[in-house]
Amino acid sequence: MAEEAAASTPPQSSAAPLGSSVIPIVNKLQDIFAQLGSQSTIELPQVAVVGSQSSGKSSVLESLVGRDFLPRGSDICTRRPLVLQLLQTKRKPDGSEEEYGEFLHLPGKRFYDFSEIRREIQAETNREAGGNKGASDKQIRLKIFSPNVLDITLVDLPGITKVPVGDQPSDIEARIRTMIMSYIKQPSCLILAVTPANSDLANSDALQIAGNADPDGYRTIGVITKLDIMDRGTDARNLLLGKVVPLRLGYVGVVNRSQEDILLNWSIKDALVAEEKFFRSRPVYTSLADRCGVPQLAKKLNQILVQHIKAILPGLKSRISSALVSVAKEHASYGEITESKAGQGALLLNILSKYCEAFSSMVEGKNEEMSTCELSGGARIHYIFQSIFVKSLEEVDPCEDLTNDGIRTAIENANGPRSALFVPEVPFEVLVRRQIARLLDPSLQCARFIYDELIKISHRCMVNELQRFPVLRRHMDQVIGNFLRQGLEPSETMIGHLIEMEMDYINTSHPSFIGGSKAVELANQQIKNSRVPLPIRSKDGSEPDKALTSERSNKSRAILARQVNGIVADQGVRPVADGEKLPSTGSTSISTWGIPSIFGGSDNRTSVKESSTNNKPYSEPVHDAEHSFSMIHLREPPTVLRPSEDRSETQAIEIAITKLLLRSYYDIVRKNIEDSVPKAIMHFLVSLN
Repeated sequence: MAEEAAASTPPQSSAAPLGSSVIPIVNKLQDIFAQLGSQSTIELPQVAVVGSQSSGKSSVLESLVGRDFLPRGSDICTRRPLVLQLLQTKRKPDGSEEEYGEFLHLPGKRFYDFSEIRREIQAETNREAGGNKGASDKQIRLKIFSPNVLDITLVDLPGITKVPVGDQPSDIEARIRTMIMSYIKQPSCLILAVTPANSDLANSDALQIAGNADPDGYRTIGVITKLDIMDRGTDARNLLLGKVVPLRLGYVGVVNRSQEDILLNWSIKDALVAEEKFFRSRPVYTSLADRCGVPQLAKKLNQILVQHIKAILPGLKSRISSALVSVAKEHASYGEITESKAGQGALLLNILSKYCEAFSSMVEGKNEEMSTCELSGGARIHYIFQSIFVKSLEEVDPCEDLTNDGIRTAIENANGPRSALFVPEVPFEVLVRRQIARLLDPSLQCARFIYDELIKISHRCMVNELQRFPVLRRHMDQVIGNFLRQGLEPSETMIGHLIEMEMDYINTSHPSFIGGSKAVELANQQIKNSRVPLPIRSKDGSEPDKALTSERSNKSRAILARQVNGIVADQGVRPVADGEKLPSTGSTSISTWGIPSIFGGSDNRTSVKESSTNNKPYSEPVHDAEHSFSMIHLREPPTVLRPSEDRSETQAIEIAITKLLLRSYYDIVRKNIEDSVPKAIMHFLVSLN
């Protein structure tokens, strides 16, 4: 009986008083943070139990508590993380013990029957993970109050499995490893790596995953289970001494109940007595008394946990204090709760007044919290007007989308069936209206930019009190957006009217307009500067231009002589020399390049025929000439007709004049728009706010 009492009574240590005062505080914090869920960013000290399936994790936990309360079986049993808080209580004055458990999801309900605790764990697991071996990462939190335990917080994690069964997904191993890593990767978590003694320690899943999370081994404690079923002639001495896989915190060996012992209803107390007898009966473990048995494991866990809490307590206190200050500041920003209707109305009026003042001061540049790092408020509006809108318009070339051929086509279309003596005004007005219309889109974009800036200013002016009233904030956003849109619409309408006004009346009398005479002068100067003089003379010393003119004159006379009245002369007709003269008929001479013969009477045509006949070496009958005249066919005009590629000097001057006029008048309109559009936006959109 003395041995049983000694086995059932947990060993006391010098660290227990500190643990009894510190660990319960950490447990209370864990309960609070558990209710916050994922919102908690503070990690608290705890011990996570990891190991492969059927490695004995649940048996170790039951041995630490001293009672049967965990689900058991040959398949996977732990399918949800179980946070187990062991809290040491005092015995009653009469020496009796009171042991019970409480679940966080059932506050106020005590379970004195530990078999009911097992059934509640199974039922809660099935509610979340299903009844066919599914797994979930949602915690089950259980407190055990007993005088036979030391203050420890343990997390029983699902065992590492290889092959999915039941409703488990195909990647169940990866999911369970991810779940385990989410706990043990935190520096505040101690790792209890459980490995059976009848397996190769070098291939231990628990030590492998613990090594990934704690490569230096400062947080890992090894537990060797099933020492009683090792092969005969073998022992775990080298394992417990850390000679196989060394750990800084060492190993503890335990002997748990077998499945046969559980079927025979062996209690945990009986198992602890049998464990102590086992180690005493093995001389190889005699010198390792501090590394063997569940009581030594509980003592070691308590000491290490207390030391771990002492190490991280300053940082934990600092994080909690910082979070407390932040929450207190946020709470103070919400203000006091107002119950009366009058008080609520006054609060609402105060919020709206503060918002209006903040908006106005930010637009006008009178905000007390003025930034020194970036432009804000009205300064951004000014930047949009001057550095974006005005600068963009000044960089536009009004003739960049007009080619010389396009301008020439417009000029010829404006002339109609006649050739113009001067540059026509119609193509200038058509082209300049097209360029003025291009100013509409950037002007509307400028108005939209200002609207967006006002929306941003509105969001920045939302006072802190609105954080208390998300519905009010949402309605204010909606109302302010509608109000600004009501100012945007007349701004865009006014901008459209400004552009239409400029297009409806082309004021060529504007004092800044270049004018026709000045444009002609500048165009002639441009054409003159673009010429390249060619000082080349012919062999006989005459100038090339004169020689070219003489040659062209001879060719023209020959052509006129051959094509008079549609009768084509033979190749025997030679060009008329400069000194020669054609025979005259009457008072009219044919020396004027045949023009009188085109518009003259029949006598002239006869003379031309006779002259042509006399000059030909072979004469043809008259009916052959008439037949030849009837065989001339004209080409069909093309569907799309464009000007010829060759441009005369006159046409080049017309194109240059048109460009000068376009640029001059576009600059006048651009300056008007640069001045009028910001005024319209300020009047209809900004000033009304």
